[in-house]
Amino acid sequence: MIPARLQWLVEDGRPARELAERFSAAGRSLYLVGGSVRDAFLDRAHEDLDFTTDARPQEIRKIVSGWAEAVYRIGEAFGTIGVHRGEFRAEITTFRREIYRDASRKPQVEYSDQIEEDLSRRDFTVNAVALSLPELTAVDPYGGLVDLAKHVLRTPLTPEISFGDDPLRMLRLFRFQSTIGFAPDAAARLAVADMASRLQIVSAERIRDELSKLLLGDQAADALAGLVESGLASYTIPELTSLAMEQDPVHRHKDVLAHTLAVVHKTEPDLTVRLAALLHDIGKPATRNFEAEGVTFHHHEVVGSRMARERLRALRYPNDVVDDVSRLVFLHLRPHTLEMGWSDSAVRRYVRDAGPLLSRLNQLVRADVTTANRSRAAAIATRLDELDARIEELAAREELEAMRPPIDGHQAMRYLGLEPGPLVGEVMDLLYERRIESGPYPAGEAYALLREWAIEHGRPDPDGPSS
Repeated sequence: MIPARLQWLVEDGRPARELAERFSAAGRSLYLVGGSVRDAFLDRAHEDLDFTTDARPQEIRKIVSGWAEAVYRIGEAFGTIGVHRGEFRAEITTFRREIYRDASRKPQVEYSDQIEEDLSRRDFTVNAVALSLPELTAVDPYGGLVDLAKHVLRTPLTPEISFGDDPLRMLRLFRFQSTIGFAPDAAARLAVADMASRLQIVSAERIRDELSKLLLGDQAADALAGLVESGLASYTIPELTSLAMEQDPVHRHKDVLAHTLAVVHKTEPDLTVRLAALLHDIGKPATRNFEAEGVTFHHHEVVGSRMARERLRALRYPNDVVDDVSRLVFLHLRPHTLEMGWSDSAVRRYVRDAGPLLSRLNQLVRADVTTANRSRAAAIATRLDELDARIEELAAREELEAMRPPIDGHQAMRYLGLEPGPLVGEVMDLLYERRIESGPYPAGEAYALLREWAIEHGRPDPDGPSS
């Protein structure tokens, strides 16, 4: 039975039906394939429409000419032509096979004349179901519909062939575990364990994109555990493997990996927050020390921030993501250092340091509480509630989000007779520190502070006779 979600495709006057009829008139076939078919059977929304055909790219362009309002050829080298008509957008790809040769980082594309061969190159059987148009007849040579019902991820051919053709499929295995909640079958898991090192031939950008999608899934924690268990983590985020250690081998406290996965699970599907949750404790193995009172990880947030920055750069994440995640890792312990309560200056400093990451930092800090000790968890929650209340209270009295001294750098330079340079930064830090410690203050007080600074540093008195 074809899902009701797809019936609109073949209604009269619909662009998809018109497209299918044009291919049929040209003696070519057209099939809907990929995620839109899978998600339709799962009753999930899927906006992208991917079609496949036995027509070659040049012929595809000829068939859609005069019908499509726009034709996109950016993917033509890989057999894909994009079309646009009204609100209808789709990609049409020639039946093909993609194979990585030896240590090549780029797949070779070979065209095919058979839909069954095209489907055999798909990553998993649940993505290897096609619907012919306009008949909407299912083509399922590899049992994908059965696997959809069983919620199983299985490769159309043997996993050794599938993963050998495209090693990124090993990472995609766990991405789909995270995003659609299906379980990898035993053969796929064993193949990943044997072939994990082959992921090294895949570009960092492709690995980054799959990892990002994995992290945004509802089952991200289980999928990340699969990365570690299979050995694939060593070729994506190797630092993750090092977290599977007991914090205290004597008292057998929870291992850092289990804690990390729990923190990821507790956060919202925001990429920056999830990356920070994943990496917030990666500095612990390097800082672990056994002392009389037990195991310690002094300054692991500092080390972890640097390590997070290095890992994300290696994965080619954008600079703003790298900066934000490393900042969150650096600050994630900050609320726990003030167990005696939140003074006004402490609240201002916390808000200042967090900047636009404040809400994300607060989320990470709360998710970081995974202790099974109820009284301890309640005590930490109370402190964090107090912090939220203090931020709200102080924000009602003063402009917390835009804390700044009452005069700017240009005014300070004119008053002190300074040229642009490090001294300007020094005096502005002085004025900013007063704002943090004392709250808003008038411009007269700022100039008095600058005068004191000038006299202490042997500079001319700005208010003296010669000024």
